[in-house]
Amino acid sequence: MARDLWVSSQTQLPVGNAVAAIIRVESDEYLMQLRDAKPGIWYPGHWGLFGGGIEPGEEPIAALKRELREELELEIEAAEFFASTEFDLGSLALPRFYRSYYVVTISREVESRLIVHEGAEKRLFCAEEILKKPNVTPYDAFALFLYHARRRLTYSG
Repeated sequence: MARDLWVSSQTQLPVGNAVAAIIRVESDEYLMQLRDAKPGIWYPGHWGLFGGGIEPGEEPIAALKRELREELELEIEAAEFFASTEFDLGSLALPRFYRSYYVVTISREVESRLIVHEGAEKRLFCAEEILKKPNVTPYDAFALFLYHARRRLTYSG
């Protein structure tokens, strides 16, 4: 059903700058959100990172803090910038926009107290497990792959 929602829905999908948190729980698991299965959101029914859109005039780190507070009741002091992906949809007469990824590390104790206010559920996954799932938002899967493989990355240009 979730696949039908994102393939056949006629609901408009807004584009804009966004932030996402690669939430590491201690050192070996990632906290993921199962997105609601409803039309009008990007990749309904898929696993993705917590985060969301940047409001006009808002700094990315402020947006990340706001989104984590709204979605999980997670208060963070800081987050480490990891990467940003730019989307160029000029051929569709849409502006360029980006999704920036930040690393947030929390303890298992903190994770156990988080309350999901957006999405169907939260779950912990090791990298190998989440990267093999077929229903992960592609841009978040790519960011997780890059983060997990960060020590192996080299530039060949």
